[in-house]
Amino acid sequence: MQELLLGIWESGSQDRLFVTHDIDEAIFMANRVAGALGAPRAHQADVRIELPHPRHYTMKTSPAFSAYKAQLTRRSEPRR
Repeated sequence: MQELLLGIWESGSQDRLFVTHDIDEAIFMANRVAGALGAPRAHQADVRIELPHPRHYTMKTSPAFSAYKAQLTRRSEPRR
């Protein structure tokens, strides 16, 4: 489903807003991840995702994808 949506979105030139609770999905689908991460206190995130298009699900195992996931996961951990 994610690849189908990406194909539709990549064929146009309009901006799109996609809401998800899944960090992997956000990285795969977006050119930018912004929002509140973590609980109970939310930490703000605004990260540009510079992965090539078109995107294929195998990208989720790439070092670049893993680096974005690590960056966003660190931001979602509660601060002490």
